[in-house]
Amino acid sequence: MRVTVGSDHAGFALKGAVVEHLRSEGHEVEDLGTFSTEPVDYPPICAAVGRAVVRGGAEVGVVIGGSGQGEAIAANKVHGVRAALCHDEYTARLARRHNDANVLAFGARILAVELALDVLDVFMATGFDGGRHQVRIDELRQIERQEASEPA
Repeated sequence: MRVTVGSDHAGFALKGAVVEHLRSEGHEVEDLGTFSTEPVDYPPICAAVGRAVVRGGAEVGVVIGGSGQGEAIAANKVHGVRAALCHDEYTARLARRHNDANVLAFGARILAVELALDVLDVFMATGFDGGRHQVRIDELRQIERQEASEPA
């Protein structure tokens, strides 16, 4: 699977573990940064990850920050992104099964590396259930179309 990842400085170390883990599992990984622990703003990086997913350069994305909250919000500003902040395997599973999440967000200050990798594995292995959930995904797309056509 093609995966695009990005983080801010707080998520830099965990991003390295995520990239290494994904590659060891045979995934093709594109790392959009950041590439150090020097302070950096996360919104452009997370938006770039989201755009890569929406435009077909990756099948899923992963964004990592201190808490993961801002990263999920930033990624979700890209139309077509359904970023989910997941703190455990259960939320990762439901994000994929019910919400067809295409970007995983988590916080390096919230999850230990081992748990983060477990959450990632569940996210990567779980598919979308479709059915009644597809109706809701379609409604989300309709909201995006409405927002894109209305003045800010």
